[in-house]
Amino acid sequence: MTYRKSQIDIAFNKIFKTMDIKELDIRKAGEGLRNKDFSSVELTKACFDRIKETDGKLKSFITLTQNVALQEAAKADERIQAGDSDMLLGIPASIKDVILTKNIITTAASNILKNYIPAEDATVIEKLDTAGMVMLGKVNCDAFAHGSSTENSDFFTSHNPWDLDRVPGGSSGGSASSVAGGQCFYSIGTDTGGSIRQPASFCGLTGLKPTYGRVSRYGIVSMTSSTDCPSIMAKTAADAAAVLQSIAGEDKKDSTTSSSPVDDYLGYMEKFDIKGLRIGIPKEYCIDGLNADIKKCVQDAATKLQELGAKVVEVSLPHTQYAVPTYYIITPSEVSSNLAKFDGIRFGYSAQSDPDTPVKDLMEVYMKSKGQGFGSEAKRRIMIGTYALSSGYYDAYYLKAQKVRALIKKDFDEAFGGVDMIIAPTAPSVAFKIGEHSDSPLEMYLGDIFLSAVSLSGLPAVSVPCGFVKPEDGKIAMPVGMQLIGKSFDEKTILSVANIYEKNSTWLSQKPAI
Repeated sequence: MTYRKSQIDIAFNKIFKTMDIKELDIRKAGEGLRNKDFSSVELTKACFDRIKETDGKLKSFITLTQNVALQEAAKADERIQAGDSDMLLGIPASIKDVILTKNIITTAASNILKNYIPAEDATVIEKLDTAGMVMLGKVNCDAFAHGSSTENSDFFTSHNPWDLDRVPGGSSGGSASSVAGGQCFYSIGTDTGGSIRQPASFCGLTGLKPTYGRVSRYGIVSMTSSTDCPSIMAKTAADAAAVLQSIAGEDKKDSTTSSSPVDDYLGYMEKFDIKGLRIGIPKEYCIDGLNADIKKCVQDAATKLQELGAKVVEVSLPHTQYAVPTYYIITPSEVSSNLAKFDGIRFGYSAQSDPDTPVKDLMEVYMKSKGQGFGSEAKRRIMIGTYALSSGYYDAYYLKAQKVRALIKKDFDEAFGGVDMIIAPTAPSVAFKIGEHSDSPLEMYLGDIFLSAVSLSGLPAVSVPCGFVKPEDGKIAMPVGMQLIGKSFDEKTILSVANIYEKNSTWLSQKPAI
């Protein structure tokens, strides 16, 4: 596609000088592309300009793929010129670095994989490529997705766009900082125990964890196989719905994916009527550790939904107090198994790529990797998990945790017998300062109190901005998220409610100053 210089000048002045690129979402950017206001190549270059301007402060990206992105953008422009109207066509995105990308380095933010180049794409990447994604690069996370702040990355800590002294959350912290910082329009991350929802709350974004089995895990660096879930970081619920539409569905490469039909999420959203919807608030979520201002934000949001026509009632999830300890037995156990293959030889080191490399050189690489391979959090989880699975302790820990997990799932099943969805805080606090919890892993784990039960039950949930709270140790009011929890494979309802709430509140209009 060719544009006359005057057309480019008009488009540039119209969009990139008068409208900050961080004000654009997928819908607005897509309309601009289809109306020929600007091209995908121009949009992509603007994103890289934004990354150049801000990433020294945010540290979102581990790897930038500018040449690949511009090639993908040029192809997208050709498809748009030919009349293709896919919503994601030509829209720049970032990808969490635990998701395999063919011929593009994938590190899982770990030294042990710092040179690993996959031979194939993850299924979600294949599907997004079909939709016309423009991949800007791979973003930071806690190494192997072990953490809630990106402080466990072996490379660097990402920063929160609202306050650079604070974490963006984790483990998908780079996904959150890249979207909230206006560097891209959406990001694909993973949510194992809250790793999309918590950073979405910390950074004022919409973060969707689909039902376990709704999106293929094939090509994801495994953490906890029974709860790992490819997930979406976006600016709006409608954007999250558009991305889910592209990546959802059965995959023969992943036997845990469901064959149930994929809903028309955006179509359902347009027709959805909240009147008569029954929303439950768990009484067990009013814990002592919940910040009072955050509690009020969520209560105010529930009141707003009630004013719009929903009915809010109290429900009970009696085994809530056991969710975090159950999660932190099951997760380390599966981590212990999944990380066994990362021995420093089979993945990540360039010496392995040459079949003629002498064994003594491979051993030297191996010994180096053992010294700089797994970080402290990975080692901690491996030791806990190996202990829980060991002879004489399996029944006392792992088996008992699985039984409690069944009770937690039963709590949700019974609650959903009387309500259509559940509302809860996403996190008990706003984003904390970098280094604040570095010496206390237990405090980090307890931050998952509202998240882990949903993951253990395999349910869909979306975190939506619902206010701002100024922390006692800060000068800047930080975003607060509420969590909408749905029945299995009922993403359409929670996304529709999130969309209605977003349209009837002003939180999305507020942007970080960076």
